[in-house]
Amino acid sequence: MIWDRQELKSVIREKIGEHKFVVVSNREPYIHIYSAGGIKCITPASGMTTALDPVMTASGGTWVAAGMGEADREVVDAKDRVQVPPDAPAYTLRRVWLSREEANAFYYSYSNEGLWPLCHIVHVRPVFREKDWQVYTAVNRRFADVVLEEVGDDTAFVFIQDYHFALLSAMIKEKRPDIIVAQFWHIPWPNPEAFRVCPNAAEILDGLLGNDILGFHIRYDCLNFLDSVDRFLEVRIDRERLSAFKGGLETLVRPFPISVDFDRIEKIADSAAVSERVRAIRGDFRFKGRFLAVGIDRMDYTKGIVERFAAVDRFLEKYPEYVGKFVFLQLGPLSRIHIQRYKQYNDEIYHAMVDINERWGRSGWEPIVLQKVQLGLEEVVSYFRAADLCVVSSIHDGMNLVAKEFVAARTDDSGVLILSQFTGSSRELEQALLVNPLAADRFADAIKQGLEMTEAEKGERMRKMRETVRENNVYRWAGKIVNEMKKLL
Repeated sequence: MIWDRQELKSVIREKIGEHKFVVVSNREPYIHIYSAGGIKCITPASGMTTALDPVMTASGGTWVAAGMGEADREVVDAKDRVQVPPDAPAYTLRRVWLSREEANAFYYSYSNEGLWPLCHIVHVRPVFREKDWQVYTAVNRRFADVVLEEVGDDTAFVFIQDYHFALLSAMIKEKRPDIIVAQFWHIPWPNPEAFRVCPNAAEILDGLLGNDILGFHIRYDCLNFLDSVDRFLEVRIDRERLSAFKGGLETLVRPFPISVDFDRIEKIADSAAVSERVRAIRGDFRFKGRFLAVGIDRMDYTKGIVERFAAVDRFLEKYPEYVGKFVFLQLGPLSRIHIQRYKQYNDEIYHAMVDINERWGRSGWEPIVLQKVQLGLEEVVSYFRAADLCVVSSIHDGMNLVAKEFVAARTDDSGVLILSQFTGSSRELEQALLVNPLAADRFADAIKQGLEMTEAEKGERMRKMRETVRENNVYRWAGKIVNEMKKLL
C-alpha cells in the first residue's frame, strides 16, 4: 500500500479514536513574526514539522513547542494557545516560553554542545556543564507540566520529538502512567563506549525508558541504545523483542526510518515556477555550459562540507580535463552560530573554498560557489532539478532527508546522487554512488563516475530510488508509529 496524506488521516481517525493526541517538540510548526503589513505567520524549514503536520491536522490534537517567533506572544490566548494552520485551523499550538538564559543552557549548551556531538561521533568533543544539565532538567519538567495540563483527565497519546526531551516521558509517566508515550530520536545513538563520557548517562537512559515506544531511524541505533541500557542500568533486556523492562514498564525500541512528502515534492518539481527557476539557474554565467553539482545543508560540522570541498579539489587534480567545466554550488543557512565550534566550522568552510578557488580558478570561472542562504522548498527543488549531481557527504547522520528530497524532485529520472555511507539514507538508497567522505581520492572518483554515467544508467538507478522513496514516504513513517501506539491500548 502506498501511503498518502488521506490514508494517514484515515488511520489517525481509526486508531486514535477518543484519545487526545499531543505532540511535543522544541521547534514549533508555525512562527509569528512582524512584517510590513502587521503580523505574518511562517512555516520553518523542517523535515519534522512536514512529517507531523498532517498527523496533527487529522487528529485535531495539540502541539506543544517553545515559542520562538518575535510576535508569538501577540497571537496566543490567555492559555498561550493559538489555532493553526492560520488559513484553515485544524489543531492547537500550545507555546511554552523560555527566557534567553534558559534557551541558551537548554538548547544551545546541553542539547547542542553536549548531546549533539556525543551522538554523532564526529570527533568534536562534547561539552557538559552541571548548570546546563540543571536547566535541561527544569525545562523538561516545565514541558511535562504543560503536557499534563493539556491532557487533563482524558486518555491520551503523547508523541515526543528528539534529543531535547530525554527526561520528558518519565516525568509524564510519574503522574499519569496510563498515558501512552512514544518518542522519536531524530539523530543517531552512539555505542556504549562513546555514550559513557556523558556524566548524566544513567539519568538520560532512565528518562527515555519512560516511553512505551522509542523510535530511531535504523536498527543499528536501536541496538546501540539497548547496549547502552545494558551497560548502565539494572534492567532486563529482551534482544529478540528489541525491548527493555524497567519497573513494570516495557519500552519497545523500534526502527522507523523517517522520509519526505514524496507527492508534494514531485508536484512542485513539475510546476511551471520550478521550470522557470531551473532555466534561470542554468543560464547563470557561472554555471552555463558546465557540469553543476549541488550540496544543500545547514553549515554544520556533521554534514561533511569541508570534506566535499576537499574531494572537489582532488577531483580537479586527478582529472584536469574538468578544469573550467565543472562547478560545485554549496547552499544552506548558517547554523547555531552562538556555539563556538559552529563559528569555527563556518570559518573552515569559507577558508577551504577560498584556497581551492585560488588554486584552480580561471577568468570567469571558480570551481566552488558558496551561498549561505535559507531556501524555501520550491527553491531547493529547483536547484535539485538544475543539477547534474547532488552531493550528500555527512560524516554521520541519523537519516538525511536532503538525499530523499533530491530523489523525489527528479521526476525526469535523471541526475546522480553521491551519498555518504554514514547516513541512514544509504541503507535505503542503494543505487546512489556511496562514498566515505574522508576518502578524498575515492570521493573524487565518484564525482567523475557520476559525470560520465550514461543516461540509461542514471535512469535505471533513479527509478529504483524513486520507487523506494515513494513507497517509504513520510506518511508511512507516521502511520507505522501511530499503529504501534494503538497496539498498546
